[in-house]
Amino acid sequence: MEHLVILTGAGMSAESGLKTFRDSNGLWEGHNVMEVASPEGFHANPERVLEFYNQRRRQLISVEPNSAHKDLVELEARYKVSIITQNVDDLHERAGSSRVLHLHGELLKVRSTINEEDVKSWKTDLVIGDVCEKGHQLRPHIVWFGEAVPLIETAIQICQTADLLLIIGTSLQVYPAARLIHYAPDHIPVFYIDPNPALSSNSKIKIITDSATNGLKQFKTML
Repeated sequence: MEHLVILTGAGMSAESGLKTFRDSNGLWEGHNVMEVASPEGFHANPERVLEFYNQRRRQLISVEPNSAHKDLVELEARYKVSIITQNVDDLHERAGSSRVLHLHGELLKVRSTINEEDVKSWKTDLVIGDVCEKGHQLRPHIVWFGEAVPLIETAIQICQTADLLLIIGTSLQVYPAARLIHYAPDHIPVFYIDPNPALSSNSKIKIITDSATNGLKQFKTML
């Protein structure tokens, strides 16, 4: 069975009602991203950061996977499908995808501020005073700006074994995720679905200039 590796970004979840990471003005839900998505921002005002992610978590629980998420599940009947996502939501899993790697963490998990290996599921609000078993404050299980991406090497290894690469809804501007495309074997076909693609079509890359839901329907006809 051929290995289909799929890289997904914010455009994958936008049609479920989740806003993309940053608006054109550089703000995320009215916040400077460094205030709510960096270790420095958390140190300066942990209450603000926790409430920001509480709002994101509540929103996530209220939405459902869209048809694009479900289309990826259907592809598992024909391919070994590995999804590498920059998204911190659980919509791929809720749709039924069986192999999902979250490069930037998971919104429905928290971890100790002292031990990053101490991770637990969390679906309610997280507040000051919520601590791990050793008494240290818990924080969102999110990779913030300036932090290492622990799963990047695993993602690279997955890309190196791809027979087909599909990129959906990402600007390819956030590193190190943006360089994953370069680890796929040179000879394999690459498809890129995005309404504003950051790449141009060539002999190797086929561009589908459309939303995730519409683009995936086109993609399936091209297989």
